[in-house]
Amino acid sequence: MSAARNLIGYGATPPAAQWPGGARIAVQFVINYEEGAENCVLNGDAGSEAFLSEMVGTQAQPGARAMAMESLYEYGSRAGFWRLHRLFTARNVPVTVFGVAQALASNPEAVAAMQAADWEIASHGLRWIDYQHVDEATERAHIAEAIALHTRVTGSRPLGWYQGRTSPNTARLVAEEGGFVYDADSYADDVPYYDRRHGRAQLIVPYTLDANDMKFVAYNGFADGEPFFRYLRDSFEQLRSEGGRMLSVGLHGRIVGKPARAAALARFVDHVLASGDAWVARRIDIARHWLQANPA
Repeated sequence: MSAARNLIGYGATPPAAQWPGGARIAVQFVINYEEGAENCVLNGDAGSEAFLSEMVGTQAQPGARAMAMESLYEYGSRAGFWRLHRLFTARNVPVTVFGVAQALASNPEAVAAMQAADWEIASHGLRWIDYQHVDEATERAHIAEAIALHTRVTGSRPLGWYQGRTSPNTARLVAEEGGFVYDADSYADDVPYYDRRHGRAQLIVPYTLDANDMKFVAYNGFADGEPFFRYLRDSFEQLRSEGGRMLSVGLHGRIVGKPARAAALARFVDHVLASGDAWVARRIDIARHWLQANPA
């Protein structure tokens, strides 16, 4: 089980971020690449996927394929990813990909495009499944297999980790593995911090579930692109006014890769670029900067 919680963090005085170039805010965009690694009986799973799709509230189909769900996921790898790739590369904006190893292995062309754009490819685990009740030995083996498969597919081991659907053991297992510059399985702060619970100072670069396109496919979430744009803009402007903060934006090809949503995202990216005092960076760049500016 995980060690005690930390409800205090930096308190009233976060450390100086010292973002490069005197930037007031660091902004990073994450594309979650999960398609092909979700629950599916073709993958040996007990049933179909039921999470993060246009069919909000759908139920998994035990022992059977759910063809509509499969095609909704397939949109992400077939069309949505490429729309996002064009959006970001046209603006020369750096991106971090949270790549599920099995999903990356299923689409070498997408991996090549990520690498040609000099995007960071962090590990999003072996499979896009819920590890809450997976036993520790199996989860440890999956972490090792994820690293090995990721390395074979991309040519280098991942330096960042984000499992997403974690277990109580995940943070400890990642720290014990020891090879990650940063872990992103936290939503606990607006700046990086060190998790010292598991025998070493593991750098955490927190992620986000609020500045995230997943709210398009949630009850009472974003109905269209305009509230999404406003939420991202207001988050950016508030953190920018505070100074020394980080804004993460979570994206999925099968969600924000849809045309109307991508248009709203493009407006926000342009807003950030026009600000003149934002450092737009990959998560690995933020991690390396923090390690130097605020060592453990």
